[in-house]
Amino acid sequence: MTDRRPELPKIEVAGDVAAAAGMPGDLDANVLGPYTVPDPARRRRAAIVYFMAALITIGGIAAGLPGRMAIIAVVFGAIGTYHLVAGHHLRITDSAALTTATRAIDFAVGHASAVLGFEGILARPVWNVLVFSAEEPPARRGLVRVDGKTGAVLETYREDVPPAEL
Repeated sequence: MTDRRPELPKIEVAGDVAAAAGMPGDLDANVLGPYTVPDPARRRRAAIVYFMAALITIGGIAAGLPGRMAIIAVVFGAIGTYHLVAGHHLRITDSAALTTATRAIDFAVGHASAVLGFEGILARPVWNVLVFSAEEPPARRGLVRVDGKTGAVLETYREDVPPAEL
C-alpha cells in the first residue's frame, strides 16, 4: 500500500537572510523534502538480533562456557520477545491523523500539529493531534488522540482559549 502525501506548504527563507543568520543547509525544507515517521515495526529487527545473541550464548554454553551464562540467554530471549510483541506497524500516517482529528473536533480547524507517542507497556502507537480553531487569533483549541494502528479516535478534548490580556 503506497501512501501518497499531499504537497505540504514550505517555509521559505530568503537566501540573503539565511546567510546573514548563518542558517545551516540541512534546515532548508526544499533540500530535505517531507519527513516521514519511521515505522515502529523496525523493533522486530532488533528482536532478531536479541534472539541470535541468545542462540549464540546457548551455543557457547554447549561449547564449554559456564552454565550460569544461561541467565544471559534468557535475558536476551526476554528482550527479543518484548521487541517482537511491541513492534506494531504504524498504519496511520501523520497526515491521515490530522484529517481524522479535524473531522472529530466540533469546530473548523485552522492550525494543527501531530506528534507520535506510545501508550502502555506494549508501546501502542498513538497520534496526539493539537488543533486550533480557524479564527485569528484562535478562540478554541483541542487535543485529539488517534490510534496509529486503526485510525480510531481514542479521545478528544476541547477548550476555549482565554482572551489575551492587553
